[in-house]
Amino acid sequence: MTGPRLALALAATLLATPILATQILLTPILLTQCLAQDYPVRPVRVIVPFGAGGPADVTARLIGNVLQENFGQPFVVENRTGAGGVIGTLEAAKSPPDGYTLLMMSNTQTANESLVPQRKYELMRDLLPIAPVNYSDLVIVVHPSVPAKTLAEFIALAKSQPGKLNYASSGQGTPYHMAGELFKTMAGIDVVHVPYRNSGEARSGVIGGQVEMMIDAVPAMAPNIGESQVRALATTGKTRSGVLPNVPTASEAGVPGYEATIWLGLMAPAGTPKPIIDKLNAAVNAAIKRPDIVKLWTEQGAVAMSMTSEEFDKYLRGDIVRWAEVVKKFGDKAQ
Repeated sequence: MTGPRLALALAATLLATPILATQILLTPILLTQCLAQDYPVRPVRVIVPFGAGGPADVTARLIGNVLQENFGQPFVVENRTGAGGVIGTLEAAKSPPDGYTLLMMSNTQTANESLVPQRKYELMRDLLPIAPVNYSDLVIVVHPSVPAKTLAEFIALAKSQPGKLNYASSGQGTPYHMAGELFKTMAGIDVVHVPYRNSGEARSGVIGGQVEMMIDAVPAMAPNIGESQVRALATTGKTRSGVLPNVPTASEAGVPGYEATIWLGLMAPAGTPKPIIDKLNAAVNAAIKRPDIVKLWTEQGAVAMSMTSEEFDKYLRGDIVRWAEVVKKFGDKAQ
């Protein structure tokens, strides 16, 4: 029987047996649902495109441990650093869409959509949102040798020495870099960005006095502030940090309306079955509500973020637009 005749015969058979036709059409859907129901049956890789010891790495390991307890399979963190998060994000985007490779990401990725035009992926095309995890306010600190005791004094000092002072970040496009550029724009100052390979090295740079200033996550920098290794000038949230209640917000201290945070979330390669995305979303949302995790994050100054995958999608798209506007203002492009 020729190809066309065979096709006609098959069609006739299906029309004559609607139950069989329905089963054939539903087979992919049923298969996906079955796979999601059993998921995961082997270890899951969680790519962290940032250095070990930073907020993304620490949070990925914490959430990974909880998911391992929940699912009975290891969630193995792999640090794939480089190019301001681009290398690890690209690896995740190119991975099989089967739920066994996840990406721990931050607002670095949303900033890179406009900051790194030459990247070989598009965030919202090549990856799917799973869930946000948490956010933390940042804190503006200086080395103790800097004469400024307040944010207003630092701004005045920077204006008196344009291009002479430096600030550290963990790399191009990271929340610390973008917060720094937003601060420069809103305060009307010229301080030079010094990108390090990771947040730990950047932190060491300001503690050691190689750079004068840094904007870092409150949970990471609070111990150094407590030991007087750096001086806190302002935090970056809408309200004062519970961890640093005596430190004013930047808006209070001289830059009205300034606000910046670092948030973290999970994504998966585009094409990952929706039932698996939903299963992971439910597990993450349950994890971040655990009393022990809430207590830990409260002590550190981190706040859980609970959303559906659809809500997280909308959030990501809005953040991309926000940072595109910042990049347009300072006109910088990552190399």
